[in-house]
Amino acid sequence: MKKSELIELLATKAEVSKAAATRMLETLTQTVVTSVKKGENFTIAGFGTFKQAQRAARKGRNPATGEAIKIGAVKTARFTPAAAFKAAVDPRAAARKAAKKAEAAPAKKVAAKAPAKKTVKGKK
Repeated sequence: MKKSELIELLATKAEVSKAAATRMLETLTQTVVTSVKKGENFTIAGFGTFKQAQRAARKGRNPATGEAIKIGAVKTARFTPAAAFKAAVDPRAAARKAAKKAEAAPAKKVAAKAPAKKTVKGKK
């Protein structure tokens, strides 16, 4: 979907003009960028979280010459989708995760209820 298509969809769904929908979208994107730039997380429940990440400096190679080069540390933006978003994209993955979690839960309870061994000092 292109930005113009999103604006048209927003205008239709919200029953506002395209100009108002454009302002809403611009405000949202500017707010996300400003928040992440400050180092704050920007979360939309059920959709995901935008956050700033740090990529450490590292060594690399120039692919043309093979020469070793230094690549500096950089700040970058990351998006982590919410569980509801992931489930909407791939419902089978959500079902597999739920099944795996259900299998692991009883095993943890059994391990927690195991009695501790008693030892007597001085006797073998």
